[in-house]
Amino acid sequence: MHRSFTGKKLVVASHNQGKVREIGELLADFGVEPISAGELGLPEPVEDGDTFIANAKIKALAAAERSGEISLSDDSGFAVEALNGDPGIYSARWAGPSKDFGIAMKTIQDKLEEAGAGDNRRASFICALCLAWPDGHTESFEGRVWGDFTWPAQGEKGFGYDPVFTPEGMDRTFAQMDPAEKHTISHRADAFRQLIDACFPK
Repeated sequence: MHRSFTGKKLVVASHNQGKVREIGELLADFGVEPISAGELGLPEPVEDGDTFIANAKIKALAAAERSGEISLSDDSGFAVEALNGDPGIYSARWAGPSKDFGIAMKTIQDKLEEAGAGDNRRASFICALCLAWPDGHTESFEGRVWGDFTWPAQGEKGFGYDPVFTPEGMDRTFAQMDPAEKHTISHRADAFRQLIDACFPK
């Protein structure tokens, strides 16, 4: 049995305002007020897990323990098949200290050229969600969406690697889509459907 979320306040264990905004939009129908870890001045824990779910748990538990509130974390990344799944859990690190995803996206293109990947541009976005309670209980879910790495980058919407990802069956990148359209097919939407089905009372 999954534990139900019955509160109105939820700490989002992230300092990424784009991610916090997107999570808020996905939970809008449940009357949940998202508060970011950044707004509360919570430090970012060291993410030394070896999977998306492990890192999501680290962040959610740290926020729940420090805030005393139920906390939700999202650990997501971009995986390119021809690069053996890189950047994967290191997706944010590839953007460097300045979080410049333009550099990260160009690095993927350069590595694909070096690897002689040719037409193999298959890629996916993965999202792990962890809901953590101050008593240490957690609920975790993982979503994924497949598509292709697109170069050059296209679109101004979204954030992170959105400008270089075209989902299967589409002719536009995530960064060219309106948020409402992206929310219906994204990796985060997939993980949220699982979370809502399991933990939010009907």
